[in-house]
Amino acid sequence: MKKNIIQGLLLLFVCFQAYSQRAETLDNYMNELFNKNAFNGNILVAEKGTIVYQKSFGLANEKTQEKLNLQTCFELASVSKQFTAMGIVQLQKKGKLSYDDKISKYIPELSFYNNVTILNLLTHTGGLPDYMDLMEKEWDKTKIATNDDVIKVFEKLKPSPLFTPNDKWEYSNTGYMLLATIIERVSKKSYGEYLNEVIFKPLKMQNTFVYRRWFKPEIKNNYASGYFFSKELNRKFTPDELGNEFYVVYLDGIVGDGMVNSNLEDLLKWDRALYGNTLITDTDRKMIFSSYEMSGQRSTDYGFGWMLTNSPDYGKIALHSGSWGGYVTYIERHLDNDKTIILLQNNALSTTEMPIKNIRLILYGKPLEQKIKIDNSILQQCEGKYLTDTGKTKEIVYESGKIYVPVSPEERYELIPVSQTKFIIDGFQPEVSYEFTFDNTGKVIKYRVQQPEQGLDYEAKKI
Repeated sequence: MKKNIIQGLLLLFVCFQAYSQRAETLDNYMNELFNKNAFNGNILVAEKGTIVYQKSFGLANEKTQEKLNLQTCFELASVSKQFTAMGIVQLQKKGKLSYDDKISKYIPELSFYNNVTILNLLTHTGGLPDYMDLMEKEWDKTKIATNDDVIKVFEKLKPSPLFTPNDKWEYSNTGYMLLATIIERVSKKSYGEYLNEVIFKPLKMQNTFVYRRWFKPEIKNNYASGYFFSKELNRKFTPDELGNEFYVVYLDGIVGDGMVNSNLEDLLKWDRALYGNTLITDTDRKMIFSSYEMSGQRSTDYGFGWMLTNSPDYGKIALHSGSWGGYVTYIERHLDNDKTIILLQNNALSTTEMPIKNIRLILYGKPLEQKIKIDNSILQQCEGKYLTDTGKTKEIVYESGKIYVPVSPEERYELIPVSQTKFIIDGFQPEVSYEFTFDNTGKVIKYRVQQPEQGLDYEAKKI
C-alpha cells in the first residue's frame, strides 16, 4: 500500500512538473507575441479538462483603458456555427425535423432551391450564393438587416446556385444563417432564446449569449470591444466609427453564422460537455464530428459546425476559427488526446497572428517552428489580381511584410511561407497551399492552389 502511494505521488509530481514546464514555455511565447503586437486577447490551453495555461493580454477597451481579464466576453464570429449546428441537432433529437428534410419545408420562400437539405447546410455542401455579397449590392444600408430581410432579397432575386448540392464543398455563411431561421421557425423562439434554453442554461454557461450591438443595443459589463487599425488615422478604431455603411453594422441583425458571445470559462464547459451525454449521445457525437462524402467520393472534412483533420502527430482534431468586427477567435479540440486550445482576440490588425502551430508544439513538448524569412520585395511581387481558368478573379494582398488572401469584405487569410515560393493558409485545416511561379526576371506570373482532401487544384495567372 505504501509503495502504491509513493508511486502515485511520484506520478502526480511528474505530471505537475510537465504542466509547469509547458505553462512556462507558453507564457514566454505568448508574451513575445504580445510584445510585438501580434496577440491581444485571452488564451486557454487544457488537457483532459485540466487547465494547463490561461492568461489575458492587453486591453478590452482602448478608450477607457480597461484591461482584459479571464472572464471577459468576446464576439465569437464564425465559432458561433457550432452552436447553431447543436441547436439543429437538438431539434432533430426531439423529432422536430430531419437532417434530410429539404430547406423549402421550413423556408418555402426559397423553394426554388428545391434540392438543398438541412444536412447540406450543416456541411457546407448546398451551393447557395453568399448573402454578404448580395446584401452589399442590394440592401438599403440605412437599415440593419435581419435573417428575414436576407431571405426576402433571395426570394426576389432568385440568385443561381453555385453548384448542385453535394457536388462540392464551399464554406457558406448563407447556410448557417438559414439554419438559424429554421431553428426559429420550428422552435417558435428567437435564435438567442432557443440556444439559451437548450445549450447555455443546461451547461451553466452563464456568460454566453447572442448579442447584436447595433441592432439591439444593450449594456454589457466586462466585454471586449473589437478593433481594426487605420493607417490614415494611425490608430485603432471600432466599426462604430464607420457608421451604417459599414457591412459589420448593416448586417448586425443576422444570426446563425455569428453573433454568439462567450468567454474562456464557458467555452471550456462547452468543450467538456461535448465529451459527455448532457446534450448528445454517442450517435449524435459521431454525426457532429464525422466528415461527409460528396459526389466522386471526396470528403468534406467538415462535420456539423466543425472543421476536421487527422494528424499523424496529434490524432483527430475538430476546430473552427472566426473573424468579424475586429474579433479573431479560435477553438481546437484534440479528440484522440483530449486537449483543448481556445484563443479569443479583439484586435484584427495586420500584425495579429493566430499562433496555433506553435501552441500545439508546446502542448506536445516539441520544439517551436522557426519562421522562414522572405524578402519583402518577393512578397510584394506576389501581390495583385489573378485570373483562374474558369474566369474568376482572385486577389493577393501585401501589407506590412505579410501577404493575405481576402475571402470576404471582413475576412482574409494570412499566407505563411514554408519555402521561398510556397505558402500555406494560417490555421486552416485541411491544409491549403499556394505555390507561386516566378519568371526569369523575378516576377510572379501565376500561382497554384492545392488542397488534396477537397479535390482542390487549380492555377491562376497574374493579370
